[in-house]
Parts: sequence; C-alpha cells; structure tokens
Amino acid sequence: MADVDKPLRKIADAFRELAETVNSETVDVEVARFSRACSLVSPLFGCLGIAFKFAEMDYVAKVDDLAEASKSITTLQAMVDQDVERNCVRKGGSHTRNLLRVKRGLDMVRVLFEQILATGGNSLRDPASKAYAQVFAPHHGWAIRTAVAAGMYALPTRAQLLRKLNEDGSN
Repeated sequence: MADVDKPLRKIADAFRELAETVNSETVDVEVARFSRACSLVSPLFGCLGIAFKFAEMDYVAKVDDLAEASKSITTLQAMVDQDVERNCVRKGGSHTRNLLRVKRGLDMVRVLFEQILATGGNSLRDPASKAYAQVFAPHHGWAIRTAVAAGMYALPTRAQLLRKLNEDGSN
C-alpha cells in the first residue's frame, strides 16, 4: 500500500519538513506550506466521530482561511504582524485568531496520540478525554464540555481508528 493511503505518514512527513524550516532559524514558515500540512490533519477529526465533529468543522474552516490568506500573505510572521498592525489579533475571523485555533487542533491531535501510545488498550475514551481536557476544555463553556463528554461514548476503538487510517499493521 502506498504512503498516499497512509494519512499519518503524510502528516508526519509534512510536519517534519515544517520543523526543519522552523529549526533552521533562517527561513520564515510560509503560510501556504503550513496550511497544506494542517489540511492533512483534517481527516483525523472525521475518524473520531460525532464527539469531534464540531472541532473538525471549526478546524477545516480555520485552515481554509489560512490557505486563502496565503494568496496574499507569504509568511506566518507577516500574517501575525499584519493583524497586530490592524489591531485585530483577538477579533473573531482574524487570521491570527484562526492560526491559534488551528494550533489548538494540532495540539489536540498530538496529545491524543501521545495518550494513545501511553495508555495502550483499545478504548479511545480515556486518551481523547484527557486530550480534550488539556487542550479544548479550558476554552469551552459548560454546555460544550458536557456535549463533548457525552460524545466520548461514540468514539471508535483504537483498532477501528487505525483501520480507518490504513494503519492497522499491514503495509
């Protein structure tokens, strides 16, 4: 099976390349490259089912905004600088605020997979609950936290998730 059918490998490769850019300290991260890498993460939210449907829709919309911004803004630093100059960093819909939301989505996925690796087992409920509590819960009100908690019971198993991602152990 080709890497094209292995979304986790494509994600790892894209973010490895971004890390090389960040670690070089000589080149700013291009908005287009960043948004392309982030778009590869979108299917992961879809694989998690209803509990993360809102996160998926929000994440995709924010990544799409960054992709659109990349048509006129070259680097993430220039994008943030532009929003600072316009005094709109904290305003809903600003590119910088959308960047923050995308970062939280990436953090959620990172913590989820760290928890999956740390806990083992076949249930995703504990890893997903811990990841949500760490990343999103501090920014959500009671109603959203309650809805997400209920949705945790509809998560796929670890084996189901890995099958959906073509990562069930077969090459």
